[in-house]
Amino acid sequence: MASIAAAKVAEVRETTRVERVGAHSHIRGLGLDDSLEPRVVSQGMVGQLTARRAAGVVLEMIKEGKIAGRAILLAGQPGTGKTAIAMGMAQALGADTPFTSMAGSEIYSLEMSKTEALTQAIRKSIGVRIKEETEIIEGEVVEVQVDRPATGVGTKVGKLTLKTTEMETIYDLGGKMIECIMKEKVQAGDVITIDKATGKISKLGRSFTRARDYDATGPQTRFVQCPEGELQKRKEVVHTVSLHEVDVINSRTHGFLALFSGDTGEIKSEVREQINAKVAEWREEGKAEIVPGVLFIDEVHMLDIECFSFLNRALENEMAPVVIMATNRGITRIRGTNYVSPHGIPIDLLDRMNIVATKPYEEKELKEILKIRCEEEDCEMAEDALTVLTRIAGETSLRYAIQLITTAGLVSRKRKSNEVQMEDIKRVYSLFLDENRSMQFLKEYQDEFMFNDMGDSNDAMEVTDG
Repeated sequence: MASIAAAKVAEVRETTRVERVGAHSHIRGLGLDDSLEPRVVSQGMVGQLTARRAAGVVLEMIKEGKIAGRAILLAGQPGTGKTAIAMGMAQALGADTPFTSMAGSEIYSLEMSKTEALTQAIRKSIGVRIKEETEIIEGEVVEVQVDRPATGVGTKVGKLTLKTTEMETIYDLGGKMIECIMKEKVQAGDVITIDKATGKISKLGRSFTRARDYDATGPQTRFVQCPEGELQKRKEVVHTVSLHEVDVINSRTHGFLALFSGDTGEIKSEVREQINAKVAEWREEGKAEIVPGVLFIDEVHMLDIECFSFLNRALENEMAPVVIMATNRGITRIRGTNYVSPHGIPIDLLDRMNIVATKPYEEKELKEILKIRCEEEDCEMAEDALTVLTRIAGETSLRYAIQLITTAGLVSRKRKSNEVQMEDIKRVYSLFLDENRSMQFLKEYQDEFMFNDMGDSNDAMEVTDG
C-alpha cells in the first residue's frame, strides 16, 4: 500500500515539472549588444537585423519614458517574426514595465463595448509606481523566550532580543507577535525584519556567525551579514500597479477581490477621472510616478473604423502607453468601410506610426531557427534531416516546418530511435500537407466536394477580405 502511495506522489511530482512549449517560448529578448547592435543569433532571435535594431531604439526610449503616446507598426509577410519581436521587447522590458498583448479580433467577443475593451487594454499597459516610507526593525535574533501559562489557558508573554553590529535591545512580545514568530519558525541566529505598521515578520536568512553551528543546514539556507547601525530604520517601499487594477479596485464593492473574479465589466468614466486626478496629485507630491508600458495589438487589420478612430484620439492623451501593432496584410479594405488603405489601417493613423518592416528569412537563418526550435522541443535531429527540413521551410513556410519537428520526433521514437533521421521527415511530410499541396489536391478533386467556388480558368484561389 505504501509503495502505491509513493508511486502516486512521484507521478504528481513528474507532472508538475512538465512545461508547455509555446510558439515563442524560446524568445529571451531582442538579442542586442550594449550599443543596440543586433547579434546574428542571440536570445532566441535570428536575422531581422534592421527590424530588431529599430525595436531596440524604441525599447530604450520606452525605458527612459520618452516615447509614451506613440505607435509602432510591425508590417511584413506571415512567418517573418513580427510577434517574436514584440515578445522579445516584452522580455527585455522586464517585469516592472507593464506589457499587455491582445489580438485585434478579441474585442468582438467581450461582453463590453469595443472602446471600453480598448480603454481597459490601454490602462493595463500604464503602470503607477507608488513610493511609501515604512518604519522597520531589522536585526539578528539573539534569543526568543516565550512563557506559556502553567494551566495552558491564558495569554502568552515573551521577550525577543535583537542585535545589530552596534547595539542590542530586548522587546516585549504580545500574543499576536508570538503567533507570527512561531509561524515563521524564528530562532536564534536568524536575521529578521519587523514592519512596525503591520507587525509582519520577514526572515532574511541566517547570520554568517551561525554558519558553523549546524551540520544539517540544507543547501537552500541563505546566509546574510548581521545588520549595521540602528535597529529601527526607515525604508522606502515601491509598489508598481497598473491603472486598470486601480480602476477595478475602486469601482467594485469587493475591492481588490474583484481582480480575481475574471471579467471586470465596464468601468464608469467618472471613476477613471477621479483616479487620474488622484494620480496626478501623487505625482506632484512625489509619492508616485507613471510608468508608460506597451500595448501590443496583433492582427491589427481586424479592428474596424470605430476602433481606429478611438485609438487616434487615445494616443493624444497624456497618459498613453506605447502601442505596437502587427499586421501581415497589404493594401486591403478598412473594416467597416468600403475604402482600401495600406495594411487596412486609415491613412490618418498610419501618419502617426513609425513603421518597421520585416523581411523573409534567408536559408541559413531558417536553419538556425529550426535548430533553436529543436532544442526548445527537446528533439535530437540529424544534420541531413535538418537540411531537408530547412529546404521544406524555404519551399513552403517556416511555420509548417516547425510543426513537423514534433511529429517527426514522435515518429522517430516509435521506431525506437532518439534522433530524427531524413526518413522521419519524409514520412511526416507525406502525412501532413502544406497549403500549396492542399490547394493542388482541391484543384484535382474540386468536383467531388459539396461546394466549390473556384472557376475552371482560375489558376489560384482568390481570397476576398470579408
